[in-house]
Amino acid sequence: MDRWYNSLKEADGIYVLDTGSTDKTIEKLKRHQINVEQAKIEPWRFDVARNKSLDLVPLDADVCICLDLDEVMMPGWRSEIEKIWQKDTTRLRYIYNWYIDEKNIPRITYYAEKIHARKNFKWVNPVHEVLAYDGVENQIYTDKLIINHFPDRQKSRSSYLPLLELAVKENPNNDRNMHYLGREYMYYGKWNEAIDTLIRHLKLKSATWKDERCASMRFISRCYKNLNRYDEAEMWLNKAIAEAPYLRDPYVEMAMLNYNLENWDKVIIYGEKALTITHNEKTYINEIFSWNETINDLLSIAYYYQNDLDKAILNAKEALKINPDNKRIKSNLELYLKGKSA
Repeated sequence: MDRWYNSLKEADGIYVLDTGSTDKTIEKLKRHQINVEQAKIEPWRFDVARNKSLDLVPLDADVCICLDLDEVMMPGWRSEIEKIWQKDTTRLRYIYNWYIDEKNIPRITYYAEKIHARKNFKWVNPVHEVLAYDGVENQIYTDKLIINHFPDRQKSRSSYLPLLELAVKENPNNDRNMHYLGREYMYYGKWNEAIDTLIRHLKLKSATWKDERCASMRFISRCYKNLNRYDEAEMWLNKAIAEAPYLRDPYVEMAMLNYNLENWDKVIIYGEKALTITHNEKTYINEIFSWNETINDLLSIAYYYQNDLDKAILNAKEALKINPDNKRIKSNLELYLKGKSA
């Protein structure tokens, strides 16, 4: 809580809705003169909780920032808002580092949209809630305002699946929620439910965002892979590549699939293709494995089994530049070097 408060204490007002903490959070918030109210949300829905928290903010506020306790605003945020916000601005999209590794390097970054005008907004969806605006929006972007995310990765997400099922039941034509539900089934190992739901996503007329369509295809492939139906897994990855050939992710997943099948030539083809894509789109679709040491690691092993020690060594060294503490890759490199000197 202190980390959160210190990052945003420049705000003119701070309003918190506590929905059930059992520690000393409320006491600490009040010590900082923060406006705190409590509410019990039953049945639980994220959108209802967010709207109740927004109700705490005075209607004459110019700019609202929805910031969870596991999020931290980087210094300079207020001056940036004051510089670029106009009277007709409705929403500001900013840099959100959703996943930061143990070395404090952002691995998944995208433009988030939880900075908005006070009026005519409401939160919708039981989970993965978003801001809906009543009117015509005027959105602005900046790369100079950054919010970092430091979640408790042990926290249960058990409520997500029933809430996503509810969201799809309430609005079966919402492509975003359908995609999320299919992904959640995949997380739970419900392979057939995931496949059926993700195909439903792809069939929706509103499902036009290629990055997300590509992700649905990749997830279908993962499900078939877990069902040991490798031909279908490869077929769906080929569809994913065709859908969004500018993204690394489907090429890397294809390399990973063929690594498991020990098809070393295909690992090389798709791994090398992935490396030619150097632009990382700022969307939540990004996969960590597409931008860490994974590609070079796979290539080093594939080249080793293809008896190309020079390229095996080169890729192992590149992988270690990205993750110098990986003991397995270090051991592999030693093996390659010994083979080279033999």
